[in-house]
Amino acid sequence: MAKQPKRIKAWTGDRDATHAVAEAIALVKANAKAKFDETIEISVNLGVDPRHADQQVRGVVQLPSGTGRDVRVAVFAKDAKAAEATAAGAEVVGAEDLVEKIQNGFMDFDRVIASPDMMALVGRLGKVLGPRGLMPNPKVGTVTPNVAQAVKDAKSGAVEFRVEKAGIVHAGIGKASFTEEALLINVKALIDALNKAKPSGAKGVYVKKIGLSSTMGPGFKVDVASINA
Repeated sequence: MAKQPKRIKAWTGDRDATHAVAEAIALVKANAKAKFDETIEISVNLGVDPRHADQQVRGVVQLPSGTGRDVRVAVFAKDAKAAEATAAGAEVVGAEDLVEKIQNGFMDFDRVIASPDMMALVGRLGKVLGPRGLMPNPKVGTVTPNVAQAVKDAKSGAVEFRVEKAGIVHAGIGKASFTEEALLINVKALIDALNKAKPSGAKGVYVKKIGLSSTMGPGFKVDVASINA
């Protein structure tokens, strides 16, 4: 039988028990001992079947405490809109030239925003951006005439969420260096956004299970009822 790495042996906390959200956050932080600032991640098991159109869950949430990430933003815009995006802090701004650049392999960005008039152009990149979850979409505010505000939101803590085939939503809700209170605020904001995005076809229990973990650490189960306690 293979030996467990020292970092796994050093993990503390009951991973089989269900913890109040504040306790789970404390346990995740205590076990985040990597040499880098680990991302704190949440997994939410929803009572939906994404195969049905009326049970899709997708949206965006502004995390009050931010994400702790330096988000690189690419914007498809021209003229005045391009200037606004650049002034707002977008790293990459362009139109046909940006399409060509991406088609040639450039992917040095984390979020893509487009003004509505650019979507016919951006559509050419569907096979490249789609599988990576980067395709601009008006439902999550990444297709908008107000590109400057979208850039500012992306850089200040906006997180997109989308339910996967198994009915699970994964998202980063901060860094291990965040305070427990800051992480708790972000968790509550995300769960609130998921509840507001509850689809019409969802039946029975909607938020079924919640888990918290860090990039290199163990996962801990969260008592769903404790989120709103």
